[in-house]
Amino acid sequence: MERMPLGVSRLDRLIGGGAPTGSVVLAAGDSGAGAREFCYTSAVMNGLAIQEADQFDLHYGDLESGTTLPEAVHYVSFTDDQRAVGTEMSFVMNNDLVTDGMETVEFIELAEEYFQLTPVPTEWYAERTADITSLGSQTKRDGILEAFAEYLSAEAAGSLVVVDSVTDLVATADDRFDWADLTVLLKGLARASRRWGSVILLLVNSEVLESTELGRLKEASDGTLLFEWESGGSERARTLVVEQFRGVLSRLEGEDIVRFETEIGDAGFDISNVRKIR
Repeated sequence: MERMPLGVSRLDRLIGGGAPTGSVVLAAGDSGAGAREFCYTSAVMNGLAIQEADQFDLHYGDLESGTTLPEAVHYVSFTDDQRAVGTEMSFVMNNDLVTDGMETVEFIELAEEYFQLTPVPTEWYAERTADITSLGSQTKRDGILEAFAEYLSAEAAGSLVVVDSVTDLVATADDRFDWADLTVLLKGLARASRRWGSVILLLVNSEVLESTELGRLKEASDGTLLFEWESGGSERARTLVVEQFRGVLSRLEGEDIVRFETEIGDAGFDISNVRKIR
């Protein structure tokens, strides 16, 4: 089974080199528990592999046998612009790594499609402020789900795609589309990703979801990485649980592994300890 690196070397080695190509992976977690940092690290490290092989080798190491780098890396944002995301990445990782790693990452902003037909003033999100006449003449306004799907159809093949974030789509569900529309789109995406040979990471904040809503997102994905805070005495630790994951979970269970302790350093998200199933 061909695999694509997720960009976290210790995790990739444990799961055979990375995620199986053709996977949609839900990165779900509590605020600050590591899901966002994981997605940042994945984008930056894979970008480094394309742009700066020496730095990639230094911070990541050798690729596992049978692992293929993505042809391209795409970062899709619904509400934030590239500068804001880059600044936040630099709080998490070494700034030079972020600068070099993101140089070849295709950053796509879908803010106009996301905020249109909302009370948010156009000048807050549009690249150019359209006058009243031009706004009135616009007859075609793609919905956010349609614009998202069109971009993926055109660009996702053979790529790593980080989607930041499904939480934004959840926030507009019911007002602009049904929950069923979102889950059906994600199920269709899982089907299409196998044809494309891509790996798609869907970031979501699990704290804003009902358990049934999170369950629907899990069901529509090929795998779930659950990032949690674990309390022990007076300290809290970040942990990662690998839930259902096509082509991955059976390997971890064979090694008696289910939970990872994690940390965040200059090179981004990493695994600090491996827990055995008890």
